[in-house]
Amino acid sequence: MAYIKDLRAKVGHQPLIMTSASGALVNEKQQVLLQERADTGDWGFPGGYMEFGESFQDTVKREFKEDAGIEIEPVKLLKLSDQELYTYPNGDQVQPINAFFLVKAAGSRQTAFKPTETLRIRYFSLDEAPKFFNHQHAIMWQTIKDKLESQFFLDRFR
Repeated sequence: MAYIKDLRAKVGHQPLIMTSASGALVNEKQQVLLQERADTGDWGFPGGYMEFGESFQDTVKREFKEDAGIEIEPVKLLKLSDQELYTYPNGDQVQPINAFFLVKAAGSRQTAFKPTETLRIRYFSLDEAPKFFNHQHAIMWQTIKDKLESQFFLDRFR
């Protein structure tokens, strides 16, 4: 976060184009892991903004570990979003360019997540969408829901 804090110290709340990555981890019951965010109390996919020098894959791995305490590997890019605008509760304005991945756990061990970013994590079934952090997360939910409802997709990535 040092990169973003340094950048915000220079530009304040003015709109920025920010690059991010997030992931959908699906369990054997076809439920999707989400995080309850510490900043808003809403739900979203683990993920976040890229640090200088990272790739999308590096970012989703780092952010997933911070947000959910789970080491993952990206499996497939599901969607690249670039049309959303968002204003954070503190007034920061962003246009997040987000790479949304299907991910798989890289091990069975879970560590503590950052309590400053995540209140809790939980798997949700496809028919129980929670209140999402922003519209971009709702679009990601619909993307993974559509993919999971496709038998071809499930058979290909098991």
